[in-house]
Amino acid sequence: MTVQTFVPGQVEIKMTEAARKQARRELERAAAGGIRLDLDESGCSGYMYELEFVDQPVAGDKHFDVDGVPLYVPEKWLVMLNGLEIDYVKEGVNSLFKFRNPNATGECGCGESFTVEDMDEV
Repeated sequence: MTVQTFVPGQVEIKMTEAARKQARRELERAAAGGIRLDLDESGCSGYMYELEFVDQPVAGDKHFDVDGVPLYVPEKWLVMLNGLEIDYVKEGVNSLFKFRNPNATGECGCGESFTVEDMDEV
């Protein structure tokens, strides 16, 4: 078994160029100050990503500046989101933000939620 130490100040969340461009467009359209990335304990597999355009962070949020895109994440989810990459993709006639989470150990069939196991060891 390998044990890793989680250091909150060293959390990395990335966005692809396509995601940054779309995020900037949506922030401008919503006249918002940033994006809040939260997790909801629901869905088929356990956790669902939630994006919300907000004016300011909520108490307890960590602020990330992702190449000029303000991103706020509740500190309680940092261990599960460390290393996350957010992309913006077009699938047929649909466009959506897609999340690539190296901590996810499983996803539901529809891709809307994910599972994380053994987070006590991270």
